[in-house]
Amino acid sequence: MAQLGFFLGALGGLLSVAFGAFGAHALRDRLDAYSLGVFETAVQYQFYHSLALLIAGLLLIQFPASMLLKSSVVLFVLGILVFSGSLYILSLSGVRWWGAVTPLGGLAFIAAWACMATAGWQLLGS
Repeated sequence: MAQLGFFLGALGGLLSVAFGAFGAHALRDRLDAYSLGVFETAVQYQFYHSLALLIAGLLLIQFPASMLLKSSVVLFVLGILVFSGSLYILSLSGVRWWGAVTPLGGLAFIAAWACMATAGWQLLGS
């Protein structure tokens, strides 16, 4: 799971930079200000949580049995897919109901951070 978290974090960072550049250059003149802002939010959250995945992967090297860290990896990946994915679809398609899916990804992010915080309290505080 450590290797997977690290790999997916690095891949997510790579894609964040690529999507950010795509948005800044290819979409700037094709999307309205609202849709471009939504796209940029998706990139920003994907990047932040890709870094969190890298951290979780590194922590799992030190604490491979931590179910909380493993859970945080799964929840960060789920959050990126659902939160950022729904915003990418919303911004590119204009189909507004995708915005109703986004908070589910936000809940996954919150749960992932809660797992990481609890793991930190348990593993690093002892």
